[in-house]
Amino acid sequence: MKFDTPLIKTKFIKRYKRFFVDVMLNKEILTAHCPNSGSMMGLLNENENAWVSKSKNPKRKLKYTLEILEKEKQKVGVNTHLTNKIVEEALVNKKIKEFEKFNQVQREVKFNNNTRFDFLVSNKKEQAFIEVKNVTLKREQDYAEFPDAPTTRGQKHLLELINAKEKEYQAYLIFLIQREDCNFFKISKDIDKKYYENFIQAKKKGVKFLCYSSKVTDKEIILNKKIEIKFE
Repeated sequence: MKFDTPLIKTKFIKRYKRFFVDVMLNKEILTAHCPNSGSMMGLLNENENAWVSKSKNPKRKLKYTLEILEKEKQKVGVNTHLTNKIVEEALVNKKIKEFEKFNQVQREVKFNNNTRFDFLVSNKKEQAFIEVKNVTLKREQDYAEFPDAPTTRGQKHLLELINAKEKEYQAYLIFLIQREDCNFFKISKDIDKKYYENFIQAKKKGVKFLCYSSKVTDKEIILNKKIEIKFE
């Protein structure tokens, strides 16, 4: 997934009101949109490098969007709006082995009156719903974690994936880590115990989980490699 416009390197100052950040560019403070509803734990460090994009829309109130934060020289993609674009590109280009047999990829497909899943992939014989979660949290050496804040929406999606499985769809959840310095993944059950409980329940019911890291540069973010999930 290539960025539409060249990213601008800045220095991160602070985040506030959840969806606003201040960054420094050439001694000028710019306010940018923060497209991430999570806590972004561990990433909000003053004076770290940050990359923003500039909107082509002259009517947009906030001209800049935060795209990447740096932590210990590791670039981390923080724009959750790009997560599905990265995964869709991988699905279409057959970069995920489990979905190579599917030739149709549909986005934002309604499952029931309460839920839309990120993707429905299908062929003449099978259909699979896929939900995607963006991951940025790293607290331990080598480990990425999700979530970085309690998520009732995420809890619900796990139960709906169980529901899809019971209706004889294949059901998958992909954790996309927007960084490449992790070799393992686990659920942060100390942050959201209920999410962990639903995660284990979904695994027992046949929902399948995949995790991939991303290669993040200021030019593009692409699927990198499959990451081992630790279920305990």
